[in-house]
Amino acid sequence: MAPPLITITRQYGAGGSEIAQHVARALGWTVLDNEFVDEVARRAGLRSEEVARLDERAPSLVERVARTLAIASPELPASAETPVPKVETEERTVVQVTERIIREAALEGRCVLVGRGAQALLAERPDALHVLVVASRAWRARHAVAVRHIDPAQSDRITDDTDRERDRYVKTHYRRSRLDPANYDIVVNPEKLGIEAAGDLVVAAARHRWR
Repeated sequence: MAPPLITITRQYGAGGSEIAQHVARALGWTVLDNEFVDEVARRAGLRSEEVARLDERAPSLVERVARTLAIASPELPASAETPVPKVETEERTVVQVTERIIREAALEGRCVLVGRGAQALLAERPDALHVLVVASRAWRARHAVAVRHIDPAQSDRITDDTDRERDRYVKTHYRRSRLDPANYDIVVNPEKLGIEAAGDLVVAAARHRWR
């Protein structure tokens, strides 16, 4: 039997990272969240800032069209020999390395994986508990201001933009709807329960499943 693991998918500002830390402490497991950025950067030979910029982000249609136009000018039609733009190569590298790290962590098991499409990449893994963390947009925006110290005037925009990019990332690379509750074993709402109680529900579900 494969070693157990938990994936946590979260709406921006919903407290997914805090819940992951709570669950990992309670179970004595490892959590892999923002550590993805530094590890991907190290393996891909990129700066952490570059990886953070591309993290859980897929290029929009406008960006893809702009790149095509930048490469294929009327004077120089695009061809099979046309080099791939550096930023697109970096995006592919970040996704590939991220997937490799997720798979390696899954082989070890007893870890809590936060975001990065882990719930989609490991969807068929039999001994995984997939968790979705949600809350209202207003609560998430306030929580992001308090925890992430973002500009209150920008909180709504950042909340919406980040979720949109994460949705696109999972849709682009895994052809799945990130917030479809049918893709998860348990959905928790820390706005209603609080961070600790929401985390306790995940811990209880894990202990019940792997008792």
